[in-house]
Amino acid sequence: MQVPGIARRPFFWLAAFVLWFAILWNLSSGPVMIKTGIEIPHFDKVQHFGYFFGGSGLLTAFFFRRKPDKPDWTMILTSVTIALTAVGCLDEWHQSCVPERSGNDAQDLTADVLGSIAGVHVFRRLQHLLR
Repeated sequence: MQVPGIARRPFFWLAAFVLWFAILWNLSSGPVMIKTGIEIPHFDKVQHFGYFFGGSGLLTAFFFRRKPDKPDWTMILTSVTIALTAVGCLDEWHQSCVPERSGNDAQDLTADVLGSIAGVHVFRRLQHLLR
């Protein structure tokens, strides 16, 4: 499978991550969506995990594409985890400032961090797709 030329550039992935962050900020700026249908307990934690899993993949791709022949996976895991933990903290604080939202939820932040770590590990397994 041939990777498109633009996907070989690290800043493509950084731009995608910035867009991911902008969407997160926008989603956190409004009231919680109206719940309809069957309510699944703690489903919001699954959503946090999944969204940060995706953001982690984008940021990991950025770091990976900077040195694709010899990636430093310890640096990548550390950098992505720290960056997305900071984003998760900022998101929780932001939600606490938005009317009709609650923030500073440690369980949400835990799901964010776990999703971030999982995203790096899955990307590492699938890195051959971006070579």
